[in-house]
This record gives sequence, C-alpha cells and structure tokens, in this order.
Amino acid sequence: MTTTWTVLASLAVILVTRVAADRSGLPAAVLLVAAGLVVGVVPGPTERLEPELVLELVIPPLLFAAARSASLLELRANARIVGSLSVALVLVTAFAVAGAVDAAVPAIGFAAALALGAAVAPPDPVAALAIGRRAGLPRRLTTLVEGEGLLNDATALTLYGLAVAAATGGGFSAGEGVGRFLLAVVGGVAAGAAVAAGVTLIERAVEDSLVRNAVSLATPFAAYALAETAHGSGVLAVVVAGLLVAHGGARLGTGESRLQTGAVWRLVEYLLEGYVFLLIGQQVPDVLDGLRAYDAGTVAAATGATLAAVLLVRLWWMLVLRRRTPLGGREGVALWWAGTRGVITLATVYALPASFPERDLVVFCALAVVLVTLVGQGLTFGPVLRGLRLESPGEADARMRGEARVAALEAAVARVDEVAQVEDLPDEVVRGVREQLDRARGRMRARLDDDVALQEWTGRRAAVGVLRQAIIDAQREELLRRRDAGRLSDADLRVLERQLDLQELSLS
Repeated sequence: MTTTWTVLASLAVILVTRVAADRSGLPAAVLLVAAGLVVGVVPGPTERLEPELVLELVIPPLLFAAARSASLLELRANARIVGSLSVALVLVTAFAVAGAVDAAVPAIGFAAALALGAAVAPPDPVAALAIGRRAGLPRRLTTLVEGEGLLNDATALTLYGLAVAAATGGGFSAGEGVGRFLLAVVGGVAAGAAVAAGVTLIERAVEDSLVRNAVSLATPFAAYALAETAHGSGVLAVVVAGLLVAHGGARLGTGESRLQTGAVWRLVEYLLEGYVFLLIGQQVPDVLDGLRAYDAGTVAAATGATLAAVLLVRLWWMLVLRRRTPLGGREGVALWWAGTRGVITLATVYALPASFPERDLVVFCALAVVLVTLVGQGLTFGPVLRGLRLESPGEADARMRGEARVAALEAAVARVDEVAQVEDLPDEVVRGVREQLDRARGRMRARLDDDVALQEWTGRRAAVGVLRQAIIDAQREELLRRRDAGRLSDADLRVLERQLDLQELSLS
C-alpha cells in the first residue's frame, strides 16, 4: 500500500506542477526539479535513483518518443554538425573535464575524473527538448539538438566504461576503447534496424490499432535489450529504431492507428518526463549528505572545474563550428545554451561502484552540472532566444506546406481520373469531385504566387480556427443535451462525438 500511495503522490505532484508551469510560463522541467527537491527535504518516503531501472525502463521510451518526433531526413542533411556534436564534442568535453578536475583536486585522479567527464559530457535530449520546444527553438536548431542528444550517449557511455575500469584497477587501452566504441555503434545500429524491420512486418500484417499500440510500446525495450545482449549501445538502438519506425510509419497502418499511437506516446512522454525531473530533485539531499567527508574548498574546486569545463568547452566548440559549417553566430549561441544535462548523467554516475575513488564528490559534481544547466539555462533559455531574434520559420513553413498541399491535390486529381476509368463511376459525380479539387488547388496556388496573399491567409487561419472551434463546441453541446434528454443513445453519441473530435484535432 505504501508503494501505491507513493506513486499516487508522485503523480499528483507531476500534474500540479505541470499545471503551474502552464499558467506561470516557467519551464515545467525546472519546476519539477524544484518540487522534487521539496519532496526530498520534507519528511516522508522519497524515491532513490536506481541506475538500472532508469537506464532500462525509463530512458528507452523517452528516447524512442523523442526519436519518433525527429526527422531522419533532416538529421541526414545536418549529419556533419550532428556528428561533430555527438562524437567529437563529447570526447573533447570529457577529457577537458578530466584535465580540469584532476588539476583542481589531484586526489580524484585522472581516470576517475575522466569517468566524471564522460558522465557530464552528453546533453540530455529529454531535458533539452522539453525546455527548447517551450522556449520556441527554431526547427533547424531543434533538429540539431535532437540529433546531438539522441546520438551522443554511445560515445559517452563507451568512454565511461573504459574510465571506470581504469579507475578501479582494470587498466586502460586506447585500442580497446576504439574497438568497444565501434562495437557499440555497429551493434546498436544493427539491433535498432532489426527491431524496426520486425515492427514494420508486424504493422503490415496486423490492422488492429490496439495491437499496433502494444507493439509500439514494446519497441524501445526490445531494441534496448537486443543491443545490450549483443554488447552494442542500447540507447543508440532505441534511437535508430525510433527514427526508422517513424520514417516508414506514414506508409503503414490507418489514420486511426496513427492517431491512437501518437496520443499514447504523448501521454507516456508527459508522465515519464515529469517522473524524471521529479526524480532528479529528490536526489539532492542524499548527495549533499555524502559530502560531509570533504572540506568546502575541495568541493568548490572540483565543482567549479567541472562546470567551467562543461560550459566553456561547449562555447568554444560552437565558435569552431561557426567557422567550419554554415552555422550562424546567433544559432551557435542558442545551441551553446541548449546543452542541458539530465537524468542520463545522474544515472551514469549513480552506477559507479562503491569502491570508486572519491565517489561522493564525483556524484555531487555531476549533480551540480545537471542543476546548473537544467535550472539555470532552463530559466534563461526563453529570454536568450528572444534576445537573439532568430529568424522565425513560420512563413517558410507555411509556403512549404502550401507547395506540398498543391502537389497532393494534383495527385488526387490524377487518382480521380484513374479510379473513374476503372470503376465506371457516374460522370456527374466524377466531375463534381474533380471541380472541388481544382478549385482548392487554384486557391492554394494563387496564395503561393502572392506573398501578401500568403501572409494574409496565414493570419486568417487563426480567426477561422476560433470560429470552427466554436461551431464544434455548439454541436457537441447539442448532442449532449439530446443524450441527457433521452433522444440520443450513448452509442450514437460516441460515433458523432468522434467525428467532432477528429474535426477538432484537425484545427491543430
């Protein structure tokens, strides 16, 4: 019963904090961390971060949900920058942290400091995207943050394993490190691709929406387990599976199944993100208790060296990218400030063995990086983006969608002619449908040919949306009145209400 009440209490805190975030405009991640800190301080049961639980049961679905919303084509188009951020920057950051911490506190040792560096080097896509999307991060930068956060863990965790082995007496070999990294990457990619192929076969053979949802929920865990069994990167396998399944999903299944699956994953992401940030805050009191054996100067030196290396190396790297890639200066600043760390960093350092040198101090340094980047950068990310005045993608997106809409209507006209010939449909029916499509295509083409008309149409859509919402609300209220008066059955109400719900969904 205690577990039940703990779960219910956590859920209540998550929901209340989310509502407070929506009303205050503050990032939900920051408020959830603060709420977790309060929960950890006040008397009562708190939840301790269990690394295996987080890495095997919490991180896979979160990464999969993030990968489902990412674009494989856009990641491929930005492969050079994404590769630089997810591999080279992780390695440079890890060794920079190791060098700075080893110089500031020699008692830690370089190998232990390198394990700390590997843990804090990779930004967390869950944290970064949760804050970045709310702050209005432009789509191209969102793609870069997604790519960096989704692909950097294979690099960091491989280096982390080697550093832990060296720090605990297992030795360090550069050749072994390269071999383990290649195995992690190849194994992760292969496992993710294999699971995605299996999911595709199932979706082609099964039409039941509930079965598809169940398969979708199982996919990240299957990819993670298969990769880890083959000594590959489980997190990379989850990302690859998510990207491939999402990329090919538009060709499979029905609209109903895609709507259901999307709703399911939005709920999973909503709850797990809340749990993750709440869990981070709850760890603060325990970590602080572990610092009693250290003097304030040692703690300050180690923490300062870690934070300085993490923040300054990322800033320097953005300056390098600006000179060598099409990345603009303001975009570089936004990416620098998007480097938030999260639960993966904490789960990694919590997995350190009890015999690890200066373990409590290393864990605190990692927690400090998470709190500074998550809370400090999270609270200031929105103002920083507004101050940078990055170009809004709204008009360009509207034109791209318009061009795609015209092309889709042209394909529809061609299909009408094909079906009419095969099915021998009445001429007046074919002519009426074709004229409707032609009129819609003509209106959209006229807007695209006139920039002023496109801007006016884009602005009018908001007003039209308000009216359509009012129309849907009026219809729904009338249906409910008829149901309550006994003039409409609940079964018929559900059918009609679903039609209204789909119309309402189209407004978004």
